[in-house]
Amino acid sequence: MTRLMLLTRRTFAGLAGTTALVAGFGLATPLMAQTNLTVAVPNPSAITWLPMWAAIGEGYFEEEGLTLQVEAVDGSGQVIQAMAAGQAQIGAPGPGPVLAARSRGVDVKFIYNLYPKSVFGILVPSDSDYQTPEDLRDTTIGVGTADGAEVSFARAIFSDLGMEQDTNYTFLPVGDGGTAAVGFMRGDVAGYVGAVSDAAILASRGMDLREITPEEYLAFFGNGFAVMQEFIDANPEMIEGFGRAMVHGMEFAGDPANLEAALDHAAAGNAQEGEDREFAGALLVAAHERMTPTDAYIEQGFGYQPPEHWEAWHESLLASGDLSAPLDDLEAAYTNEFVEAWNQ
Repeated sequence: MTRLMLLTRRTFAGLAGTTALVAGFGLATPLMAQTNLTVAVPNPSAITWLPMWAAIGEGYFEEEGLTLQVEAVDGSGQVIQAMAAGQAQIGAPGPGPVLAARSRGVDVKFIYNLYPKSVFGILVPSDSDYQTPEDLRDTTIGVGTADGAEVSFARAIFSDLGMEQDTNYTFLPVGDGGTAAVGFMRGDVAGYVGAVSDAAILASRGMDLREITPEEYLAFFGNGFAVMQEFIDANPEMIEGFGRAMVHGMEFAGDPANLEAALDHAAAGNAQEGEDREFAGALLVAAHERMTPTDAYIEQGFGYQPPEHWEAWHESLLASGDLSAPLDDLEAAYTNEFVEAWNQ
């Protein structure tokens, strides 16, 4: 068996009949009546969504009266589609797809900033001559999916350099992690835009890569949790309970004394990812670091969304053409109203 088996995406429809992954697995009888919530995530990695799986394993959601069923779909676009269709109450999209969806009239709102530091980076082979994103002009660049959050992230960088998609570069969807290695080996792509988990998986596949992301773009936050506005209006207590359990999961997973337990909880969410314990541990530490707010915002607590970072995303998406016009009300795309209660 390979060091880390291929993590495949699953479509939402294809999940029918699968075994549900729920909060409270192996734990005592719930202390209160439980409400079932479906959470759609854009890839099947459990470590990528570490605090959620830690909170599931430790029973923090159960304590809030919530039972979670976690479903993996194919990118942020499908996450938002699942929520809009009522197939999921909570999702984990990227900020770019959220703003794009709002421009189309989808009333989706970001509630929890899971990755206050950018989860994405532009990766190239270590032995290549590429030193900056501009060096990738006139090349093909691999991405996980055609409409994933990594596409918005990279397009904004290239746009600032005066590079236009399909004129100065091309995106090629090559999948996550292990499948992206095939693109490199066949010479299909010169670089890859990937997440922390993708970079670690590629390294485990023998792909020696280095990051060439300009430092200023590492401040662009990554995926977080979002809901439809009508769900917030009808269920504010569930939002508060969900976020509080997430913060407890974040605190638990960040304690070095809990590393082995956190790895066990992640393995319950994705057994293949946990087969190589050493690799999974390194990935967990790297992911948790990206989930930890910078010094400038740590006082606001986990889940906080700096308005100026949303403004930066908005401006970049406008410059890159991902948004054809400014949103009438950018502040409607996110809320920090629950952050204080979560972090008490």
